Amino acid sequence: MKLGWERWLAHIREVGIFLKWLLYACGIGLLAGAVAAAFHFGIDWATELRGEYPWVVWLAPIGGVAIVLLYRVCHMEKDQGTNLVLVAVREAEPLKLRTAPLIFLSTILTHLVGGSAGREGAALQLGGSLAAWVGRNIGLDDKDRRVMVMCGMAAAFSALFGTPLTAAVFAMEVVSVGVMYYAALVPCAVASSVAFLLARFLGLHQTLGYPVGEALALTPLTMLQAVGLGLLCALMSILFCKSMHYAPKLYTRVLPNPLARAAVGGVLVLLLTLLVGEQTYNGAGDAVIRAMLAGETIPEAFLLKILFTAVTLGAGFRGGEIVPVLFTGAAFGTTVGPLLGIPHGFGGAMAMAAVFCGATNCPMTALLLSLELFGGEGLPLYALCCGVSYMLSGYYGLYSEQKIVYSKFKTEWIDKKAQ
Repeated sequence: MKLGWERWLAHIREVGIFLKWLLYACGIGLLAGAVAAAFHFGIDWATELRGEYPWVVWLAPIGGVAIVLLYRVCHMEKDQGTNLVLVAVREAEPLKLRTAPLIFLSTILTHLVGGSAGREGAALQLGGSLAAWVGRNIGLDDKDRRVMVMCGMAAAFSALFGTPLTAAVFAMEVVSVGVMYYAALVPCAVASSVAFLLARFLGLHQTLGYPVGEALALTPLTMLQAVGLGLLCALMSILFCKSMHYAPKLYTRVLPNPLARAAVGGVLVLLLTLLVGEQTYNGAGDAVIRAMLAGETIPEAFLLKILFTAVTLGAGFRGGEIVPVLFTGAAFGTTVGPLLGIPHGFGGAMAMAAVFCGATNCPMTALLLSLELFGGEGLPLYALCCGVSYMLSGYYGLYSEQKIVYSKFKTEWIDKKAQ
């Protein structure tokens, strides 16, 4: 009888934990979702202002210096961006609340002056730092604070990008490759969904996904085409990651002073923009992604986007890497896909997911991204393309603090950081 009562008490405690996380996740979803929605509006404002007044890109050197000074004044010069959020989840390292307003303002400034950067990576820092602050103030222990940080990451990503499933799984998958934090599944799903609904209520994400045209059916031939594209996307993801890691090292070697790096980086962004002759590669480039998937082909776009992003982020500007990865994938897929016999838009969509997968080492997230952005048609081919890209991209990754826990080639524990 006593054993039976102990079981009932254990079930009651589990229900209590479940209800606790429902409450916490809803709260974080509302908080991080509201801030991320404001961040979305801020980025849109900066992009529209730059479009209306193209001369603002001439302020890029001043903008870069302002960002470095802002971090210096707040004593965050050594801030490692999204890497800090990954460490906070894996090792319960504290995240400072000041990270949120800093990444909020600096990313908007980067977009305003024409730097090439995304938003979703910044959202991970935004949501993670807010959730960490809440977790500390309500007295959560280290293990629960880790789940809280993942909830914040998922909520901010979802509100900003409009993909609640992708956001929830990404927060659990990106920290340690090969290990999913399943204890965070319900909290992340709830926080992500609440944040998405709030963003929709505020007028965001009324139209979801990208039109990609005809999708291929699953046949032996299309499987070979997907494998071939996945292999090429793996190489492209390696190139992107190596460029992002090498650029800051090159800047530091040539210009040890952070202010000089930011100023020179701003000048380089300005010069590249003038050489291109238009602002195709400034900012995130969502409109260009849509144009390419709708039928436009820009053969050089994937290389130029990598160059613009490496020059921008390597110099000390702030922002995310995920949308530039998606841009690179779309440009690469719409160029190479038709050469492999894959329809233009479908090739771009597959490559978007596959290059993202290779760069982040998150195959389940990439598959859900394909589903939420492009619909379920052709999903097995997305899965195959992403799987090949994941396997053949080696142990490279966007985030140097990401741990590769299990080998991509054998069922063995390796526990190494992404290169």
